[in-house]
Amino acid sequence: MEKLLTQLTLGLGLKDEATFDNFYPGNNIEIVTGLKKSASGAGERFIYLCGQRGQGCSHLLQASCHHADQCQQRSVYLPLGQLVSLSPAVLEDLESLSLISIDDIHVVAGNPKWEEALFHLYNRVYDAGGRIMIAAHDLPKAINMQLPDLVSRLSWGIIYQLHPLTDNEKLAALIMRAHRRGISLSEEVGKYILTHCPRHMGTLFAALDALDKASLIAKRRLTIPFVKEVLEV
Repeated sequence: MEKLLTQLTLGLGLKDEATFDNFYPGNNIEIVTGLKKSASGAGERFIYLCGQRGQGCSHLLQASCHHADQCQQRSVYLPLGQLVSLSPAVLEDLESLSLISIDDIHVVAGNPKWEEALFHLYNRVYDAGGRIMIAAHDLPKAINMQLPDLVSRLSWGIIYQLHPLTDNEKLAALIMRAHRRGISLSEEVGKYILTHCPRHMGTLFAALDALDKASLIAKRRLTIPFVKEVLEV
């Protein structure tokens, strides 16, 4: 199991850019503060984070693991969307870690083996004094878990519901991400991208990534004509 734990910790990996510093909080500052505190080994021991696709749940769970590492806390990030095809045995012996971040828990709803494994993991972590962070697209009672005791465990700690960003906040997030990547993105060009691309943050950041690569190759700065040419919008 120690070998499996090493594979989980190293093999799945965390995105380098998925840090708290690289997250635009908008009206979610209280949530970010709570996650940071928990990841450092203080604060809430059980946190349930819910938000729709593109709101940043996965980013925040990975940021929590990065922060835990900086605080000398051992952690693991488990994206259940990638793990559901495996045996729930991947959850065994994780209670030795300081922080367990479990993403997309809703994908195992209705799977009795996974639900039971998660229930027992909660109990072991509670007894060991560790911490669990969970992310899903809805509240615990709305994700169709069939095991009542697991639904109860998911509600043990604090529940955070992410607030969606406004269009102005999405623009600020796009400009902030560009700045951190060393890209000069004017407000005018940012508004053009926001207006002509789907306003899902993952899509906007993917567009920024494509523009960054194209500008390096073409050795051109980001202007509206260049953006229109690259993104074909």
